[in-house]
Amino acid sequence: MASAIAQQAVAVCSAPAQRQAPRASAKAFVGASVQRKHAFLGRSIVQSSSKQQQGASRSAALKVFAVRDGTPLDRPLRVAVIGGGPSGACCAESLAKGGVEAFLIERKMDNCKPCGGAIPICMVEEFDLPMEIIDRRVTKMKMISPSNREVDVGKTLNDKEWIGMCRREVFDDFLRKRAAKLGANVINGLYMGMEQQGDGPITLRYNKYNEGDKVGTPSTLEVDVVIGADGANSRVAKDIDAGEYDYAIAFQERIRIPEDKMEYYKDLAEMYVGDDVSPDFYGWVFPKYDHVAVGTGTVVNKTAIKQYQQATRDRAKVKTEGGQIIRVEAHPIPEHPRPRRVKGRVTLVGDAAGYVTKCSGEGIYFAAKSGRMAGEALVKASEGGKKMAGERALRNYLDEFDRKYWATYKVLDILQKVFYRSNPAREAFVEMCESNYVQKMTFDSYLYKTVVPGNPLDDVKLLVDTVGSLLRSNALRAKDSKSVNVSFGSKSNEEKV
Repeated sequence: MASAIAQQAVAVCSAPAQRQAPRASAKAFVGASVQRKHAFLGRSIVQSSSKQQQGASRSAALKVFAVRDGTPLDRPLRVAVIGGGPSGACCAESLAKGGVEAFLIERKMDNCKPCGGAIPICMVEEFDLPMEIIDRRVTKMKMISPSNREVDVGKTLNDKEWIGMCRREVFDDFLRKRAAKLGANVINGLYMGMEQQGDGPITLRYNKYNEGDKVGTPSTLEVDVVIGADGANSRVAKDIDAGEYDYAIAFQERIRIPEDKMEYYKDLAEMYVGDDVSPDFYGWVFPKYDHVAVGTGTVVNKTAIKQYQQATRDRAKVKTEGGQIIRVEAHPIPEHPRPRRVKGRVTLVGDAAGYVTKCSGEGIYFAAKSGRMAGEALVKASEGGKKMAGERALRNYLDEFDRKYWATYKVLDILQKVFYRSNPAREAFVEMCESNYVQKMTFDSYLYKTVVPGNPLDDVKLLVDTVGSLLRSNALRAKDSKSVNVSFGSKSNEEKV
């Protein structure tokens, strides 16, 4: 949980973000074959078994007339969205609602991403989410320090404020089905790559899976624009040379625990900090429909992720005793936005673009928001799918996203470096979270995704208290670094605090 220190820093830093990449004028063109003008775009073409026929077919399809951005079309603008998570599904939904012909390609329709599954209350209304897809309404949280000091968080929430907890397989499925109802073409397929000759259409290669198929059928799809929403290991990002970036490994176990212990977690989430559970993040126990999700993550020591997971289980052992592991999940999580997020008529959203915040690790809201913003930018530029749109519209989406959220990402990055760097700093962080002022500022910011203006006097007091906590924790550690052994459930996880 990010502290209230972030709020004033965000307010100061909220000026429009400036990217170094120049704004390119939209000069990428797309059109239709001489014989069929604009009719061929968006048609799914099963590739011929003969390489000669395949080459001839592709050659014929790419004899095109150039169509500039803003040129009226005699068919809808066609956009392929690769990846059916929150970013991809929300993008496809926005496109379909706005009159654009959208193709949503997703291979794993029952994907269970290892994710805490927390969503802010503002997302429920903003994205019109039904309550039945939300497993739990968390109104209480416990921050637990390396020395097992517990601080109750959530005291400032009113009776209508809560954090939603969802299962991604349920959440994502709802968003995809809603996009389909609004007109998006949902394809069970695995994206393999894309090709574009000159300024012609973008030809996607993918393996299409019909119900019951174990082997996909090689197919192609020709579109005007491509949105990469295919996660941290994005193939679309590789195809546009988006650049490398650091990533975390998230590891999570779903544990079904006895009913009396589940009652304890019915509206409570726990966050553990300490070198034992992660050198640069936190461990969590989040309640789901009929089980809890126990997990952790790290960037700096990925090979030790199972050791950190064991420590998280040990820290929560008493409260989850008698539980049965029903699912084990692991997945990469991006640590910062990619160096390049747009190239020509291709852009990235969600995890593919690197939109996960540090410190809190929040990604669902920003994924859905980025997908929606990208879709809306194309709808606006194409005037409801009636005109050609491309790179200029995609850069407008990036400008708007950066202007709105760049400061938030930067401040949370700083907070992680300050408070997750050592156990004394983590002790200070947990101590600071006991303040009602910190809790109110933090929850108001998280729940409503707005920068809340603080009280100047309280801000000064908070700064003094924070510095005092950091100095006190470091002094205590230096004075008596050998005096305390705290056991977290197994000898291998004893930690000197």
